[in-house]
Amino acid sequence: MTTIAIDAGFDSGNIEVLSIDGTTAKLAIPKDHMSEFAQWYHFRVSGAAGEEVTLKLTGLNASAYPGGWPDYNSCVSEDREYWARADSSFDKDADNGTLTITYTPASDIVYFAYFAPYSMDRHHDLVAETASCEGVSLERIGTTLDGQPLDYLTMGTGDKQVWLYARQHPGETQAEWWIEGALECLTDDTDPVARALHAACTFHIVPNCNPDGSRRGHLRTNAVGTNLNREWHEPSAERSPEVLAIRNKMDQTGVDFAMDVHGDEAIPAVFLAGFEGIPSWTDELGETYYRYQRILDRRTPDFQTKLGYPKTPAGRANLSISTNQMAERFGCTAMTLEMPYKDLAATPEPEQGWSPERCKLLARDCLASLLEWLDET
Repeated sequence: MTTIAIDAGFDSGNIEVLSIDGTTAKLAIPKDHMSEFAQWYHFRVSGAAGEEVTLKLTGLNASAYPGGWPDYNSCVSEDREYWARADSSFDKDADNGTLTITYTPASDIVYFAYFAPYSMDRHHDLVAETASCEGVSLERIGTTLDGQPLDYLTMGTGDKQVWLYARQHPGETQAEWWIEGALECLTDDTDPVARALHAACTFHIVPNCNPDGSRRGHLRTNAVGTNLNREWHEPSAERSPEVLAIRNKMDQTGVDFAMDVHGDEAIPAVFLAGFEGIPSWTDELGETYYRYQRILDRRTPDFQTKLGYPKTPAGRANLSISTNQMAERFGCTAMTLEMPYKDLAATPEPEQGWSPERCKLLARDCLASLLEWLDET
């Protein structure tokens, strides 16, 4: 009888093998180091070419976001380039919540992940390729607690200071796929949107705010269990050196427009979250955000405004969250872009669901929307 093997000892790998019986395995998702967050998984299965594999991820009622599992299909790849979806079903009553994934691989190695992984090797390739482009500068603005560099790219000659930063939560790999799409657009000297944006803006881009969590296979935290997007009011070298370095650089450059790129576990849609509830809120400042939201909604059917987070009541904004801190600190237009782990409810694509390719296309629409927004500012 065929018996599969399961491994996760690689960049961003994360799974606990409880038992294996032939081509069926019972698994659990380990928590982030020094944290209670558990949701990200990434592992490979070998030895089952042509045979159906059944993988049971258990204990998910105690995961960080149990609402992320109903109507979710796991990401799967046999070549680590093209990521499709495997049939998956969630039973909240089985083993404290079980996601059952079934898949028949054509080859003897197949990878499963919560979303298409974005490896640190790919990150370094992206940074190196971008830094080699004319007009682009790279600065190492800090070092993580695990000793990795924190990369910061600049380009453009315009007066508007635009900050794009991603992957504060490392398991939200959608965010760096989005950054890859944005950088491909901005470094294409034949792209008219890129040329116009370079003339109007100076871009400040941090492709990965949390390299340690990314390599360790975390969902939301860095090497010492810190949720970086709750550190922006008072970052420290001991708990959140990544945020400290980025915020210090922002204080040097100023910020006119900030987009913090994320993924959402439960909501099957792309949406924006603003900065309602900050102490210095004005309807005039809020309108700059709502206008950008309307432009993006008009430009792409992959964006919508019906689903999303509730608006924060007046005076109740959490200033430890980046978007709120940016709007309050700089009086700028700030927002959080959220992309799904699930497929879009309104415009589904059954083969891949929400995918790296769609993340990258969305980035181009976001940049085109920024140019239109600037023209009306």
